[in-house]
Amino acid sequence: MSPTLRWLAVGGVVAGLGWSTALPADTPATITLGYLGMERPDDREPLSVLDPVLDDEGLQGARLGISDNNATAQFLDQEFVLHEAEVSQGGDVGEALQGLIDQGADWIVSGLSAEALLEVMAHPALGDRVVFNAGAPDDVLRGESCHPNLYHTTPSRRMLADALAQFLGYKQWERWALVYGNTDEDRILAEALKAAAERYGHRVVEERMWPHDPMARRAEGGFHAIQREIPVFVQDLPEHDVLLIADETDYFGEYFPYQTSAPRPVVGTQGLIATAWHRAHESWGAVQLQRRFEKLADRWMTPRDFAAWLAVRSLGESTARTGSVARDEVLDYMLGEEFELAGYLGLPVSYRTWNHQLRQPILVTGPRMVASVSPQEGYLHPRTPLDSLGADEGESPCRF
Repeated sequence: MSPTLRWLAVGGVVAGLGWSTALPADTPATITLGYLGMERPDDREPLSVLDPVLDDEGLQGARLGISDNNATAQFLDQEFVLHEAEVSQGGDVGEALQGLIDQGADWIVSGLSAEALLEVMAHPALGDRVVFNAGAPDDVLRGESCHPNLYHTTPSRRMLADALAQFLGYKQWERWALVYGNTDEDRILAEALKAAAERYGHRVVEERMWPHDPMARRAEGGFHAIQREIPVFVQDLPEHDVLLIADETDYFGEYFPYQTSAPRPVVGTQGLIATAWHRAHESWGAVQLQRRFEKLADRWMTPRDFAAWLAVRSLGESTARTGSVARDEVLDYMLGEEFELAGYLGLPVSYRTWNHQLRQPILVTGPRMVASVSPQEGYLHPRTPLDSLGADEGESPCRF
């Protein structure tokens, strides 16, 4: 072959290689999610200056879930995309939902309250799209107001109450004195705690409502007022093992430890608490999730972040296992017996078929250390010990 022909042949091969490498790859199957949140109320400033003001709670968990999903999806010709919408206090939830749908969102992760979430479920634009509840603990959403397209990755109040009740039963702290706040949320939580006491053989020896408006941060000398008020408020309570606080909005409960007239542990929403996630949790590989989240968000992961992460990861796990992004195939797998998601809680998490609540272990923690994890040893269930937390199938009013 002459030098000229040899050059042309080599050049043709190179050109051919260059052309072939420039061919577009197969377009990945896209799973588009929308995160729908709401602005933090102006009156919900943290009680302690040690607690950061969070304006992205829940959203950052969804973002991390997208990142974790795509780490695997890239090898399966899949891609996860997240669009975000935040509703102002008193804003139009339906308009925000419509905006996400216009951007192609086929799955919705909600960080909304129960009232706003019910608006979303009733909105005609939602169609047959699935909504993951990552923010509202209300049992009614798993009961009378349940919906076949609504899934819950945040635990219900009843699940949290049962988790705490099991630990108190393990400790044989069976007499509870209950103090609850004057908000609707606190009254509902108090009812859930009393139901847990009845379920596990505890006794609420007395209950009292904290009568004051939300405490403002005390000026100099305020500590002396607290030291006078709280001992008087609880001084004539019947004999009890623990002082149980129901204060979801963190208005007054943090003042009770070390201020009671009798030396009793403070448990409930302050002191020793039951929670889906905690910054001190590091067992079962949880430290890896904690570090990934801190790198992304530059802060600790909260229970709401964890719930949003679980929602996004549920889709990632289901699409990866089925090799499909089709809605019905994904949901069939997600509700099937084979579905198990590693939630860094010691046991795999999965969805209950009768109300779509994610069954999950619950951490029992102090301010800086995990004390235990429920379900506790000895609390059995014919299906799984995880179903000893929250409303069981036979007692659930949810009917799809």
